Amino acid sequence: MNYDDLADLYDRQYDLYRDDLHFYAGLSERAGGPVLEVGAGTGRVTTFLARRGADVTGLDPSARMLERARARAQEQGLTVEFVQGDAQSVRLERRFALILAPFNALMHLYTPAEQLAALENLRAHLAPGGAFAFDLYVPRYGEMNTLRHEGETFHGPDGSRTDVFLVQRRDRVRQHVTTEYHVDTTAPDGLLRRRHFTLTQRYYTRYEVEWLLRCAGFEAPRVTGSFQGGPLEEASEVMVFQTRARAQ
Repeated sequence: MNYDDLADLYDRQYDLYRDDLHFYAGLSERAGGPVLEVGAGTGRVTTFLARRGADVTGLDPSARMLERARARAQEQGLTVEFVQGDAQSVRLERRFALILAPFNALMHLYTPAEQLAALENLRAHLAPGGAFAFDLYVPRYGEMNTLRHEGETFHGPDGSRTDVFLVQRRDRVRQHVTTEYHVDTTAPDGLLRRRHFTLTQRYYTRYEVEWLLRCAGFEAPRVTGSFQGGPLEEASEVMVFQTRARAQ
């Protein structure tokens, strides 16, 4: 999945998302060592951790997303290392006390082979006793194959208005959901410009993830239904996993 074309829309949609920040910051503080963020994107989590003194490295395959992440860090006067690469193949010299994969980053691993390759590679980058934490959304969706507007409207300084419409299609066999974004920007003179983006994600079930982690050499994870803790329940919107590399 190439996020280069999605970088601008991504920032508009999620720049103010805060639900996970204090959870990952707390893990970072308790880890007491270097942190690797997988799927750093435009640096929303990375810079938050860096502002709190973390020695954090951000990893992402998208050059455009990392360009925005570096600009964000520079604007905030932060020194952060960002690396272009993916979880399956990256080879870093450092070992990390904590590896994070926030905000559905692992949903861009589409097959069991990709998932195991990434998890085994991340485990190899953990320092002895290091922790691995990530979150995935619970796969519940709106009406499929129907154009919808979910309240995402952005107003530009020039008086323009941008509305985000989407259509989702679900492949139940492969556990893929593809979202087609139709981004309409209306200029003050009424001229409409439409842009189109496609995002495909691979969704997971809880016990599937638990088995993947065990197969990749991790301990049985702690699973919660929110960033504040508590059990994963029917109404939960997110699955939060915390684990460590299994002793060899």
